[in-house]
Amino acid sequence: MIRTFCTGYVCARLLSQGSKFATCRAAHHSGSFDVAVIGGGIVGLASAREMILRHPNLTFTLLEKEKELALHQTGHNSGVIHSGIYYTPGSLKAQLCVRGATLTYQYCQKKGVPYKRCGKLIVAVEKEEIPRLKALYERGLKNNVQDLKLIDAKAIREKEPYCRGIMALDSPFTGIVDWQLVALTYGKDFQEAGGTVMTDFEASDIRVAAESPAGSAEGLKYPITIKSSQGKEVRCRFVLACGGLYSDRLSEMSGCSSEPRIVPFRGDYLVLKPEKNYLVRGNIYPVPNPHFPFLGVHFTPRMDGSVWLGPNAVLAFKREGYKLYDFDTQDFINALSYRGLQRLVMKNIVYGMGEMYRGVFPSAQVKILQKFIPELSPSDVLRGPSGVRAQALDAEGNLVDDFVFDGGKGELGSRILHVRNAPSPAASSSLAIAEMIADELEKRFQL
Repeated sequence: MIRTFCTGYVCARLLSQGSKFATCRAAHHSGSFDVAVIGGGIVGLASAREMILRHPNLTFTLLEKEKELALHQTGHNSGVIHSGIYYTPGSLKAQLCVRGATLTYQYCQKKGVPYKRCGKLIVAVEKEEIPRLKALYERGLKNNVQDLKLIDAKAIREKEPYCRGIMALDSPFTGIVDWQLVALTYGKDFQEAGGTVMTDFEASDIRVAAESPAGSAEGLKYPITIKSSQGKEVRCRFVLACGGLYSDRLSEMSGCSSEPRIVPFRGDYLVLKPEKNYLVRGNIYPVPNPHFPFLGVHFTPRMDGSVWLGPNAVLAFKREGYKLYDFDTQDFINALSYRGLQRLVMKNIVYGMGEMYRGVFPSAQVKILQKFIPELSPSDVLRGPSGVRAQALDAEGNLVDDFVFDGGKGELGSRILHVRNAPSPAASSSLAIAEMIADELEKRFQL
């Protein structure tokens, strides 16, 4: 059964006023704060919200380079509330995702944000996939994922009448939500608690102030200066950087490590034609192949009633390049010159070529999807949206599979905390990540 919750007026009002809400404090283009948060995606917003609720007597600002909040990874993801099945037991990913999913459902229920607990089937279509599926089930149990069970072909058809498989892992705790709406709600909480949001503020320089502001009697109470590319300036005591696709560049800008490096991967989705939406009820995923770096194409219902199919995973030639032909020279050279990407490509060249081919020819992607829903045909799909994933790579070409938080040395490095890698399921984990970041900030900065 699909469980849906929504307070319609609240949700519609936030969506319709999202732009106004996001920019309502942009006029506060300078000032001094105890803590500045760089990045208005879901991790930055959740963390800013958590910190100001814990420390209402401190002053906080959130700096976002766009004119609105949550436009990039947060606004371009699939909308799944992940339950925590896939991740290595004991890892931060596993711990934060399981707790984060629970907190997300509680938060959405409290705030009237609509969601659907529509479940997910991870479906084995070949006998050789069954051992991996059973291992995944055991991993999910170790991660304390709720209500997991293995089901047979008959039970698969009862849940998904058009899906064919020989065994599946049933995760009823998996759901869907509009993560951009969730992020905007975090931001609304932050502002109502007294936080200042500055949009159209692209951090271009972070340094220790050489002197006090003119006419100031506070000395260097706010020793860190953050300047924007538009000439705005903010001073603060401490910085939390949640830069997503630019997290490595923000780290370098502040004199911290450039590793791990962010390499952008674009994922292109197909969309079912509306008259074919009956083919899919909940999330339908493949059994992960350990030889490939990404999960593989899947079926994802959306809160607006549409169904996304995909994505593939190809190198993006621009960090915010959502279209096939988007290109940025600096981003392109930066990615291709990195030894880590070169090694990743060499290890996965056949897989990568296949992903590129499926991105150009949707029928090739449909052919894979037909393994799960044979009734699907190329005429049933349209080209859909794309997202760009901020994938962290180490110098050996390995995907950095867990969250990375670090700072630096010296006066500036000791006053800044970088969220270096917050991959999927960062949205599902956002409230739990925020708790951990707030704990770390309190410890490091003695707030």
